[in-house]
Amino acid sequence: MTGPQRPPRERVVLAQRRGARRARTRTEVVEQTDLGAALIGGLIRAQLGLALRLGLVAVTVFGALPVLFGVDVIAEATVLGIRLPWVILGIAAFPALYGVGLVYVRLAQRNEDDFLDLAGD
Repeated sequence: MTGPQRPPRERVVLAQRRGARRARTRTEVVEQTDLGAALIGGLIRAQLGLALRLGLVAVTVFGALPVLFGVDVIAEATVLGIRLPWVILGIAAFPALYGVGLVYVRLAQRNEDDFLDLAGD
């Protein structure tokens, strides 16, 4: 006669728990250990790369405007009595820069949220 069946033993390793990893990662960042410095360095590199990419987009777009204004059809065109280059520079440039800034803020916040998820808030 056999006794009641026991479930098979399961080994629990505390270091593999999600909470333990988060607490350890947060501690690494707060105490500025080599791992914490690497995590923060990764965030800084991500933010710098994002800023450089969006800056390059803005410089490319606005740097191409003189070439665009060199085309006689565009240089001579008028909108409501104002030449098109002035409309582009005086009116359209500001919403474009605002849009680039808005995209940067959203993507930078996403980078920071990913970092906080990794560090465990």
